[in-house]
Amino acid sequence: MAVQSSDALAAAGADPTVPITSVRVLYSDLHGIARGKDVPVQEFDRIAEQGLAFCSAVMGTDLRHTPVVGGEEGYPDLHAHPDVSTLRALPWEPGVACCLSDLASAHPDVPVVDPRGALKAVTADLESLGLAPVVGPELEFFLLVPDPSAPGGVRRLVDRLSMVYTVGPQVDPGGTVRRMSECLAEVGLGTFAMNHEFMNSQYEINQLHCGAVEAADRAFRLKAHVKDMAAQAGLVATFMGKPFNDQGGSGFHLHLSLERDGANALGAPDAPDGVADELRHFVGGILAHAPATMALLNPTVNAYRRLVPDSLAPTQANWGWDNRSTFVRIPPERGPATRIEVRVGDGGANPYLATAALLAAGAHGLRERTEPPEPISGDAYRAEQSEATRLPHCLEDALDALDGDTVLREALGAPLVDMFLAMKRFEVERHRAWTSDWELEEYLHSL
Repeated sequence: MAVQSSDALAAAGADPTVPITSVRVLYSDLHGIARGKDVPVQEFDRIAEQGLAFCSAVMGTDLRHTPVVGGEEGYPDLHAHPDVSTLRALPWEPGVACCLSDLASAHPDVPVVDPRGALKAVTADLESLGLAPVVGPELEFFLLVPDPSAPGGVRRLVDRLSMVYTVGPQVDPGGTVRRMSECLAEVGLGTFAMNHEFMNSQYEINQLHCGAVEAADRAFRLKAHVKDMAAQAGLVATFMGKPFNDQGGSGFHLHLSLERDGANALGAPDAPDGVADELRHFVGGILAHAPATMALLNPTVNAYRRLVPDSLAPTQANWGWDNRSTFVRIPPERGPATRIEVRVGDGGANPYLATAALLAAGAHGLRERTEPPEPISGDAYRAEQSEATRLPHCLEDALDALDGDTVLREALGAPLVDMFLAMKRFEVERHRAWTSDWELEEYLHSL
């Protein structure tokens, strides 16, 4: 499809008075960071057919720019093939359109690592059971002002307590976040509301539910586009889980349901609690694989600092009816709105890998008809704990759990899991060897 054609531009939502001059071709690395290239519009037809070449080691490169995996293969290429169905004009960058891409290896004997492709495979597996997964993502982020004198080089834009669920200039001076939500809705990302969240200078932009791959596409693009629009405003947006010691963290909640023949397969009006066996088995699978999914839902050293009692983030692999202190919450809606909410995810998680891990775990529960434990009533942080429901307390333990989970390894692909583990274990070792500010303050003068 020629991007210059009126049909493609109309589908992209382009303003006919502002010609598209570049197409931004993006894909997700294992961190969930948007990688890609800007292509002059005159070259896009050729690129759409042939793809763009990248060094595949980008998938195994850590956030300090170290290519942890890839050198042993001689740093071969991968190819990004634009998915023209995702083409959208960017209203905050007039003249630029953006599309996502699918990845392929440049060599038939070398497997490709592709988070979006892994989610497509897991979705296809569920569809083989006659079930279509539906996902609604909820992402939180902090909006910050660059300040070289502040810790980390940033300070909070709005630093007042008790501004949760507040909107308007008091919490969004200049209307930056409101414009973000408007622009994201304009490019078809399903955003329908925004508000200031519980923590100081923390925001949430809500997205509608849709098919699993499209939902992950939307969440991935929301993160990338929010960071771009913040940069344009001279600000910094971060989805990092817990950037401040005096504040709670940013989560990535995922609402999951299943459709069979166009109807919600998790609801059963005549069954106990109004839910079908499929819901219980899906929850059972997620809880059975919870330790391994933690590596993908909480993929940083920092992520585990927000998983503490009374944080509205879970500390055990459990579930409950409309209970926000549990790992899996069953919201009160029934019928077509019956769903589960997984509340443990960290804002820094890769949307494709987080969604794929949960769907793969749930699919295994469906196949094995896994029954979950008894639901937790009341305060899950004060409920009796057991070793069976213990979640990993650090990234290292979560990586070990993922390494030993044969179901997730097969579902996501061994090459992807192995590269993820190698890169993240390297990150853990770097953290282990680094002397922190806390250690200096705690020990330097006293010992």
